[in-house]
Amino acid sequence: VLLQVLDDGRLTDGQGHVVDFSNTLIIMTSNLGSQYLANLDEGQGVETVEPQVMEVVRGHFRPEFLNRLDEIILFHRLGQEHMAPIVEIQVARVQKLLKDRKITLELSDAAKRWLGRVGYDPVYGARPLKRAVQRYLQDPLAEKLLAGEIPDGSTVRIDEGDGALDIRVG
Repeated sequence: VLLQVLDDGRLTDGQGHVVDFSNTLIIMTSNLGSQYLANLDEGQGVETVEPQVMEVVRGHFRPEFLNRLDEIILFHRLGQEHMAPIVEIQVARVQKLLKDRKITLELSDAAKRWLGRVGYDPVYGARPLKRAVQRYLQDPLAEKLLAGEIPDGSTVRIDEGDGALDIRVG
């Protein structure tokens, strides 16, 4: 199916419906060869391990698939210093969930840094951040909402606490 999209720029389903992919950018990600990227020293460019990574990629995918790709790009892994904007995105998603109730979240910089630390893993990057936001922000907010502790239209101030976030209404 993917080869049809990559070759023809369209996809035909079992009922004959055609979906046009001619103006579509398809981005695929993989962790193939990530062990080489993980061993890079600070400041070392990805180009130094590109041959090893590409060898792993070529060993995993067939040539007819790889030849249909316009580009293969290697990325540096995320570092702790990249977490701030990712935390902002995740907090904005939680804020959006509270929009209908007109509840505003105000996270201190310390709370954002704390979420960034708890939600970062040197191996997995920012992947654990969603779970950290769920566990330390969304779940406690939901409990307070269900208990009636956060009225509609209120402002919730969130700061770094002792091993958790300090959530206060006011």
